[in-house]
Parts: sequence; structure tokens; C-alpha cells
Amino acid sequence: MESGESRTHPNIPPRQRILDASFELFARRGIRDVGVDELIAQSKVAKATFYKHFHTKDDLVRAYLERWYEERNETIDKAAAARRSSGSPEQAILAIFDVFDDWFQRGAAEVSTFLHVMIEMGPDHPLGKASIEYLARTRRQLACLAVDAGIRDPESFAWSLHILLKGSIVASAEGDHHAAARARQMAALLIDLHRAPVSQGSVSPAQSIREQAILEGQEQSDSVSVASRYDVPDEESVS
Repeated sequence: MESGESRTHPNIPPRQRILDASFELFARRGIRDVGVDELIAQSKVAKATFYKHFHTKDDLVRAYLERWYEERNETIDKAAAARRSSGSPEQAILAIFDVFDDWFQRGAAEVSTFLHVMIEMGPDHPLGKASIEYLARTRRQLACLAVDAGIRDPESFAWSLHILLKGSIVASAEGDHHAAARARQMAALLIDLHRAPVSQGSVSPAQSIREQAILEGQEQSDSVSVASRYDVPDEESVS
């Protein structure tokens, strides 16, 4: 082991430790706020080891962006495939919002990575351009799901759906704990707008959501009705 390296991570390769450290620091604080010295200290490697694997900080940022894209892409593909096998291609599209909801609820800061880097570094900076390309790859992924679902004009649909996803990221950062669920409802309406004519008797995603909301509202109404029938007093009237 090279001089200066920690012996506390003997089974994790140095490159992986550096990338792991960057994932935590870049995701939560951005790119410019994190320096090379802090990355070296966090990953517990020697400076020579750091520069052996990443010649510049920008090289590390590119590796960080690629790693997040791969994880994000794989998770979305798995969720869509699972929903497609048990539901429909349209439900596979909506499954993306369930994935984002899980990320939001867990406070996964990396969800906003591409937007964050693009805005922080600027669209003309090499890292900003890289982020824009990853966002474009995401739209292509959405367009492929739209093609599988028989959506009309899948490219336009993918742009619109991506607006909902990016908007939910911003809303979640503002503190909206239901950002993904709200975006999912709008996505169902978007599917209706772009879908081919449905056969008689079939149920659209938006219709399913509306029916579920109606049922939930009816259950709440029934509960209120039962309570009023027994005329249960509140705590203030009892005291």
C-alpha cells in the first residue's frame, strides 16, 4: 500500500474509494465547493494515488456522472420491466415516478445531479455539456418506453414526460414530499393525450387514477357519515 493511504479499507480498491467519496460530496454540495484535498482525505488515499486514477478533478466528475447514470438507468429499466410483466406498457412508464418517489423519500441527493451540474457549471462548460447529454439519454429511454406502449409521437411525449420528472426533482428539493406522486398523476393525463384511440371498455391510466381518487374520497365520506350517526362528542365538549 502506498505511503499515506489508510489501512481501514483493504478490500476496496483506491479508485472505488475515490469515486465513493465523490458520490457523497458532489451530490450534496455540488462540484465547485468540493476540492481535491477534501476528496483525498475523504477517500483516504495518497495524492499520487488520486492523480494516478484521475488526472484532473473534472475527470473524476465525469466518472461520477457516468456512475450515477448507470445506476439510474438500471433502476428505471428494472422497475419498468417489472411493471410491464405484471401490468401494461403504460404502467411501465408510470413506474418511473414510483422510482423517483422512493429516491425522494430516502433523501437521495444524487437524483438532482445532472440538473445541478448543468446549472452550476453552465451549459457551455464541458461538464455542463456532459450533463445535458445524460439528460438526453434519459429522454431516449423514455421515448423507447413510449414506443413500447404505442404512444403517438414518442419523442414529443418523452420531452413532456421529462419536464414532469425534472419538475418533481425541483419540487422535492423545495420540500414537497408528494412531488413524484403529483407528477405521476399528470403523467397519466399526458399518456391519455398521446395514446392511440382506446378500444371500448378499456381503462386508461388517468381514468384508473381518477376512479381510485373517487373511491378514496367515498371511503372518507362514509367514515364521516358513520361518526356523525353516532354523534361522538369531541374532547372539548367532554371536558
